[in-house]
Formats: sequence, C-alpha cells, structure tokens
Amino acid sequence: MSQATHVALDEVVRRIHDLPSLPAVVAELLTSMQEDDIDLNYLAGRIALDQALTAKTLRLANSSFYGMPSKVTSIQQAMSVLGLHSVRTLVTACGVIGAVPPAGAALDLDRFWREAIATAVWARALARQLRQSPETAFTAGLLHNLGTLVLATRFPQEYAAVPAWRAEHEDASVADAELAVFGVDHTQAGSALAAYWKFPQAIQDAISHQHRANATGLALAVGLAHLLAEPDDASEASHEQREQAWRRLAFDDEQRQQLSASCPLMVHDMCQILVN
Repeated sequence: MSQATHVALDEVVRRIHDLPSLPAVVAELLTSMQEDDIDLNYLAGRIALDQALTAKTLRLANSSFYGMPSKVTSIQQAMSVLGLHSVRTLVTACGVIGAVPPAGAALDLDRFWREAIATAVWARALARQLRQSPETAFTAGLLHNLGTLVLATRFPQEYAAVPAWRAEHEDASVADAELAVFGVDHTQAGSALAAYWKFPQAIQDAISHQHRANATGLALAVGLAHLLAEPDDASEASHEQREQAWRRLAFDDEQRQQLSASCPLMVHDMCQILVN
C-alpha cells in the first residue's frame, strides 16, 4: 500500500520559489494585462530581443491556430494583425513551457505539455459560448495542470507514489491520488505557482476551481475543456464525463462536429511548435 507523505501547502509554496522566474518580457506582458495605456512598439521591441521567443511566437502566429491569409514576419506585424492579447498569449505560452525544468521519471513531460496544450486550445474554442475572453481561457487552460508539474519536479520521489495509488484505486482521479499521497493537489499547487508568477487573479481562481461541480466562468471553461480534450481511447467514465460536458455546453450537432474536427488539428500544430 502506498504511504501518504502529506506535504504542507507552505512547503509546496517554498519549493515553488526555487523554480526559475518567467522571462522578463513575459512578466512585463502579464503586468500589461492590468494597464490601459500600453506602448505596443516598446513591448514589441522587448519581445524581439529574445530571439528564441520571437521565432516560436511567429511560427505560432503563422499556424492554423490563427489562419492568417498572409505570412506574419515580425512581432510588430503580429501585434497589428493579431492584436496585443493574442501575441501576449503566444509569448506567455512559449515562456511558461520554457521555464519549467524537466520532471524526471516521475512524469512524462512531453505528454504533460501535449495535454496542457489540448486543454488550452479547447478552452479558447469554448470561451465565447461561456462568455469568456478566448485568450485568457487559452492561458488558463495551458496552466490548468501546472500544479502536477510542481509536485512532480519539486517532490519527485514522493510523486512516484501517485500513479501507484491510482493503480490501487480504480477510477480515482489524479487529484484524488495527489490528495491521498501529499494532502495537497495540483489545483492548490498550480494556483500557488500562478500567484508566484504573477498571473491575474482570475487565472489563479480558474486553476483552483476547475474541478468544482459549481464552477462558473473561466473555471468552468477550463474544466469542460479538460474533459473534451481527453483522448478518445480514455476510460468509459471519461467518455461519460465528456458527454456531460457537451450537454452542459448545449451545442448543436454541427457545432460539436466542427469543434471535434478543428480542435485536434490546432492542437497538433501547436504541439509541433511548442513541444517538439
């Protein structure tokens, strides 16, 4: 039987502070979310100083995710045709994925990011139906399981007990296993990391509340996106949860088919750029 470790949340927070900070330009972009008067030329110049970040952002801007009719060749052009919100989302995604160190054997990092990107893409697609900002929903979706990464990278030996606990308890969720092993789950750890990285309060709250039955707004968008992003070969329980998510969204058959066809293609394109 797996032994519980029970880590205090303040210890999780302390270890979070050992993680690298986000790139300076990402921190600036996050600060700009709260500001009305923003110098776009200054921000574009700051992003352009980070060549790796710029290259990935431009590849994303030219992917099927945005479907631009002509090639975007500079950050300034990306801002003018996509807007600040979209560029901020893309730069943040590149910065977050680049900031977290490898997790070791406790977690398949490639699979982790693919699942995070899938949830982000679905959250963006669902956002308008749920009256949320598509770009904020994408960012919250990308970050939704970041707490799992915190626990796996900061407590690798202890985290190895999580899959073992799930194996002993059929149909248990990852959060159930994390609570049993640590006494803390990924929603608490992820919200703490989002606070450390100074993401807006709405995103912190969405991470905290995503699995709650009474979730609303951004948390609901992320929670439903997580369910719909599950692979088709998932368990019967997951399949039923997906059907419940579709019913809650009240999409007609055409909307459902359109999203089911387009989202996986966008996920594939984004993974090619962000993960490979």
